[in-house]
Amino acid sequence: SHELKTPLQGIIGSAELLESGMVKEEDVPRFVGHIRDEAQRLVTLIGDIIRLSQLDEGVDVPREPVDLLAVANEAAHDLQGAAEARKVTLTVDGECAQIVGARRLLYEVIYNLCENAVKYNREGGSVSVHVAQSDSSVSVCVADTGIGIAPENRERVFERFYRGDKSHSRATGGTGLGLSIVKHAVQYHHGAITLDSAIGKGTTIMVTLPQGE
Repeated sequence: SHELKTPLQGIIGSAELLESGMVKEEDVPRFVGHIRDEAQRLVTLIGDIIRLSQLDEGVDVPREPVDLLAVANEAAHDLQGAAEARKVTLTVDGECAQIVGARRLLYEVIYNLCENAVKYNREGGSVSVHVAQSDSSVSVCVADTGIGIAPENRERVFERFYRGDKSHSRATGGTGLGLSIVKHAVQYHHGAITLDSAIGKGTTIMVTLPQGE
C-alpha cells in the first residue's frame, strides 16, 4: 500500500500545483518530468507485482531450451546505459550453458541480479557475470565491487519490499521486488541461490539450476 501510494501522492501533488497555476512557467517542465517519472515507477512496480503474483499462483510458463550465456549477454546489453551512467564496468563471460526453462523468468533472474549489482556499486566499480555448466546443472554467478550487504540483512534481502540500506535505496530507485522475483523464479526452476558479501568490498550471488525437467 505504501509503495503504491507514495508515487501516486507525488503525481497528484504536482498535478494540483500545475492545475492551480502556482507553478512558474520555467518550472513546468520539472513538474511534468516528476509526474512522468513517478508514473513510470508505478508501471514498473505493478509489473513486478503481477510477475510475483503469477509465480505465487503457479501460472504455467512455457518452457524451452535456453542458453543462459545468451540471456546474460542480453541482460548486460540492456543494462549498459545504466552501468555507464554510474561509471560501472559490466562484463559477461563463461560458456554456453543450456537449460530447459522459462526464458522470460530466467532473463528476469539475471537482469535483476545485474541491475542490483550496478545500483549498489561504487563509481568506477565493476560487475562480472560468469556462466558455467556441469554434468547436471548450470550456474550464473554475479559478482560486484559494491557496498556489500550487512550480515543481519543477508537473510532478508530476498523478501518483498525489504531494503537493508533504505537511504541508498531511495537514491537509486527500484521497487524493492527485484530480488524477490529472483528467489521465486529460481524456485520455479527447482534451483538454489547462494550469497556471499563483505561490507565495502562487494557481493557475489550464485544461482544454480538443474539442466532438465
